[in-house]
Amino acid sequence: MELARYILKKLVYGIPLFLGVTSISFLLMVYFGSDVTYALLGKNATQSDLDNIRHQLGYNLSVFQRYIYYLGEVLRCDFGHSSLNQEKISDIFARAIPISIAVNLPGFVIGNALAILLSLLAAYHRGQWQDKIVMVASSIGMSMSFLIVIIGCQVVLCSSRGLNLFPVQGWEMGTVSSYLSHIFVPTLATIFVSLGYNMRFFRAIMVEETKKSYVRSAFSFGWPPHRVMFKAVLRNSLVPILTRLIFSIPFIFVEGSLLIESFFGIPGMGGVTYNAIVSGDLPILKAVVSIGTVLYVVILVLADVVYKIVDPRVTLT
Repeated sequence: MELARYILKKLVYGIPLFLGVTSISFLLMVYFGSDVTYALLGKNATQSDLDNIRHQLGYNLSVFQRYIYYLGEVLRCDFGHSSLNQEKISDIFARAIPISIAVNLPGFVIGNALAILLSLLAAYHRGQWQDKIVMVASSIGMSMSFLIVIIGCQVVLCSSRGLNLFPVQGWEMGTVSSYLSHIFVPTLATIFVSLGYNMRFFRAIMVEETKKSYVRSAFSFGWPPHRVMFKAVLRNSLVPILTRLIFSIPFIFVEGSLLIESFFGIPGMGGVTYNAIVSGDLPILKAVVSIGTVLYVVILVLADVVYKIVDPRVTLT
């Protein structure tokens, strides 16, 4: 009962955040956005045609009325139709979101699991050659642009001038082998870059934990190293680690990876968002920002609940 009240309280606190972000997105993309009247009717439209289409688009309403209408769209999850091909946006998202999850989830899971394991190894061997290798690898991953990594992977693994082992572009989930062949290179690029940032962050947290007295006490009582590192160090480092992981969820479920999906021609949320930016499809951009905002508020509540689960010392206030 206490947890339910806490979740409800956090959701209520998230309302101002939601209103703030949606109002900014409304002003930037809707109210001050481009006027699509002439794009729909052409330059030779009559005044009557212009008045009718502006009435249909709501341009004749006040700022407050248009914002209320915009909020209603967000709450109903009814964002209308794409201005590019008139397809219903909810249908576009229903098709694109599962693809983004299928593309980005393997790299997210594998990359973070490897980062945690290597960070534990580096923290245990702090100052030794294992730690130095992890830190050098982390520096290399952080210093290389994601774009360069993607292009390099495509040239080496996908192009005819390289190994030509995987498709350069496209998407296919008909069979397990076709799915694995299409996600291998995007997953490899994602892991390479994410390892650099995550290992440095996770290692710093775990090194601080290894300096505490309870770790020295565990070793003095004869605990084996793997038990100390996993049951003591990792467990007490979970709150900041989970914070980093949880706040990455919206990028997997909604935004996807703009670079990955656009470069590999994958029709996920990243590809949809990129095409909307290039073509100026404001209804889709508006929907992406709105869904991302709602998901972010939910993530804030989820993070606090997870903190309480992994660390009972956290109080629900």
